Amino acid sequence: MTDKKERGKPSITLIDVAKHAGVSPMTVSRVLNNLSIVKSATKEKVLASVAALDYSPNQAARSLASGGTTQICLLYGNPSSAYLGELLVGALEAVGKHGLQLIVNRVPSDISIEELQKNLDSSWDGLIIPAPISDLEGIRRLVEEEGFPTVFLECGEVSGRAHDIGIDDYQASKDMTEYLISLGHRRIAFIQGPPNHRTSTMRLSGFHDGLADADVEVDKELIVEGAFTYRSGMQAGLNLLEASNPPTAIFAGNDDMAAGVLAAVSEKGLKVPKDVSVVGFDDSPIATTVWPHLTTIRQPLAEMTEYAVRLLSEVIKEPGKQMKKTHLLEYSLQMRDSACPPTKT
Repeated sequence: MTDKKERGKPSITLIDVAKHAGVSPMTVSRVLNNLSIVKSATKEKVLASVAALDYSPNQAARSLASGGTTQICLLYGNPSSAYLGELLVGALEAVGKHGLQLIVNRVPSDISIEELQKNLDSSWDGLIIPAPISDLEGIRRLVEEEGFPTVFLECGEVSGRAHDIGIDDYQASKDMTEYLISLGHRRIAFIQGPPNHRTSTMRLSGFHDGLADADVEVDKELIVEGAFTYRSGMQAGLNLLEASNPPTAIFAGNDDMAAGVLAAVSEKGLKVPKDVSVVGFDDSPIATTVWPHLTTIRQPLAEMTEYAVRLLSEVIKEPGKQMKKTHLLEYSLQMRDSACPPTKT
């Protein structure tokens, strides 16, 4: 973790207690949660360190009681500026309502859990972690050991301990696939995001099952991988359009990649949707900035962060309060100008 910031008195963390007691952070967490698997001698040693350091399991609640500023950190690694922009809209509005301060910290999307730990600041009172960082292996264990109240966006591993907010990515993707089939498309391509992102795999599964339920054969050559970026979408689009039997519709796993596909179609001298339909996912601002406007799945990103801030505020003020852990929000299919029935099959 980075150096602690002064806010009257340096914040003591769970890691500090672990070092003082000579045990692992996980052991300290188990003692504080009164788990019987910890040996009595170890428990006594940990509790002695807790007393010696004057450690409070919820430093955020202490800062509220003393009138200090409560800081919520949005820890993100998604390369899409449109995605971040939507997250910030909801978060900034919500922190104002609840009297909190928002810290925005960007980390590489492929950061290791060890490097991520170094980026955590003990002065933060809570974390909002969207995909793809929310899918990082070990992230839930880390924030639990460090004692950070945390809300994960676009649910990764649903543990039942942390708070998760998202939509049903699988069903939303299936709905979009069924919509394209209802228009008459049968050769439908799919551009998947990074396969290590849970949202990518869930959207791909929804696409597969949407085709299967309609008895439409899956052509593996029409499923390609992108990186949730405009450039990767453009390259994937070019590759698909250069196939010997190109698709009549392309479903991109997010709007940035769908916008890249629009550019690829234009470069090939084709028209959307006359020659090929293009649809996306998220309904980020780029969906209505490009032309034609994208048919897409509206994922309420701003509402997610607004909800996350409200949840964190409640958890910080009332750390022992029993609360629902998993929260699925509503999505909708936005039908615009980029999709129509195929002119050829």
